[in-house]
Amino acid sequence: MKPLDMEALSTAADCLRALAHPVRIRMSQLLLHDRYTVGELAEDCGVLENVASEHLRLMQRCGFFTSEREGRRVYYRVAEPHLERLLDCIEGRFQSGKAK
Repeated sequence: MKPLDMEALSTAADCLRALAHPVRIRMSQLLLHDRYTVGELAEDCGVLENVASEHLRLMQRCGFFTSEREGRRVYYRVAEPHLERLLDCIEGRFQSGKAK
């Protein structure tokens, strides 16, 4: 496999920084299995809805999440197919008892 150029590596680093927050990782875990509204995600993550919205916007800008409107509700879901493999690595490394 050919190494990535510096521009691609810079973009990758930006997206990894966007993912590097406990709330955004948790949202990613949830959204890999179903779609959720801001309120549902906020409740599960223990944050206010406006804080959840900011996290979701950041993840959308990186292309990790997408949203779809159904009536008055907006549902979020994973848009990046490789996100599941990234989370598999994180979960495999940091499951309880493995992190050091």
